[in-house]
Amino acid sequence: MERPLIIALDFSERIKVNQFLSSFESETLYVKVGMELFYKEGPSIIDDLKEKGHKIFLDLKLHDIPNTVKKAMHGLAKLDVDLVNVHAAGGRSMMESAIEGLESGTIAGKVRPACIAVTQLTSTTQEMVKDELLINEELRDVVLHYGKTAFESGLDGVVCSSHEVRLIQQQISSDFITVTPGIRIKGDAANDQVRIATPELARELGSTAIVVGRSITGADDPYETYKMVKKMWEGITS
Repeated sequence: MERPLIIALDFSERIKVNQFLSSFESETLYVKVGMELFYKEGPSIIDDLKEKGHKIFLDLKLHDIPNTVKKAMHGLAKLDVDLVNVHAAGGRSMMESAIEGLESGTIAGKVRPACIAVTQLTSTTQEMVKDELLINEELRDVVLHYGKTAFESGLDGVVCSSHEVRLIQQQISSDFITVTPGIRIKGDAANDQVRIATPELARELGSTAIVVGRSITGADDPYETYKMVKKMWEGITS
């Protein structure tokens, strides 16, 4: 996997997506389609984005019994997206079933979508892990354990915060994909994110890919902000 900057299309409907993308002219992007947009517009939004040449991370975070996830992934594979995900908390059997579904559903001649597991959301705190999830381990250890289970289940990587990337690469595999949301430009509000990082810090810590939403989508000039963030991410100083 290349080291992309993924733009989170956190919009409620297609018209807002098209308005946003209109400022990017013919630039090919890597975009994330989440639950809000996919549940409103359905698979046709994927077709629209693919026709424009964009790569797609379909961020639905599947978490159900193994058979249900397997069948769901079989269907999602036919959309020919580049990246999908599940919740690692669903367990080994569920994650193994997700891969089986993707492999059986991928159209002949196509490469199956990469599949990554959400370890802990970047909005999660140590207090939440202890008091709400009743997990008494340190948050970083929980993330690492979920990452190891995902690796052993045959997944391609994880979703984690930038702050856990080095631990995962050192103790699991340097080739294991680490997709890191919670990216903020200096001065931006954290909003509902907790374990955040700048694009420069994410690059320094070794993230495979960063996901950037409101810093770009809420900017006065999204295209110029995108180019600025991209330079930060790629370490371009001029």
